[in-house]
Amino acid sequence: MASLLELRKLAVAYGGVKAVKGVDLVVEEGELVCLVGANGAGKTSLLKALCGLVPASGGAVHFRGASLTHQPSHEIVRRGIALVPEGRGVFSRMTVKENLEMGAYVRRDRAQIRRDLEAVFARFPRLQERADQKAGTLSGGEQQMLAMGRALMSRPQLLLLDEPSMGLAPLMVHKIFEIIREISQQGVTILLVEQNANLALQVSHRGYVMENGLITLADEASALAANPEVRRAYLGE
Repeated sequence: MASLLELRKLAVAYGGVKAVKGVDLVVEEGELVCLVGANGAGKTSLLKALCGLVPASGGAVHFRGASLTHQPSHEIVRRGIALVPEGRGVFSRMTVKENLEMGAYVRRDRAQIRRDLEAVFARFPRLQERADQKAGTLSGGEQQMLAMGRALMSRPQLLLLDEPSMGLAPLMVHKIFEIIREISQQGVTILLVEQNANLALQVSHRGYVMENGLITLADEASALAANPEVRRAYLGE
């Protein structure tokens, strides 16, 4: 049976610069898998290629056994993949509610969209309090919740999270990671890209370490957290 997501020799280049150099990566249904590494390792480029936001220069992306390589982004969303981008990417001049509705733009089941909007507000009560507020006026943590809620509105089978803790206060970081764990426990498969390797490995089932465009380690999250090289390079020891 095919894995939910499979990257085979995926490569990404910008001009002559190779950002991703032939990566193999697998995510099974129901897993929470993290991809950790330093700034510039190629993690965001990998996610963007997976979503069709940048073209792959080589290799292939398969989702439920079907090729996504060279598919346009909107078709990838329709297939069941949603990205919460680095920097959150909310529509700052639109309200919170309008941002969430944008997450469901590929859907036509209006009654279910309304129910899903209510479910997002139940998960993120602060967003409900600010439903008619412009997204650009929210705090960083609130914008992160909004970006996650917007992605969930597409009913993803695979949720891609790119640096969800970036720029947030420590209390909010822990809150966001609690929410990530809850979403995973409710059956949404997650691929998490995160510089905070300690927290990422705590919530994940498995992990990959990326350096200079290559996967250098792959193991159970607990094994990576105990690995002396990982502890020295990414856990501050």
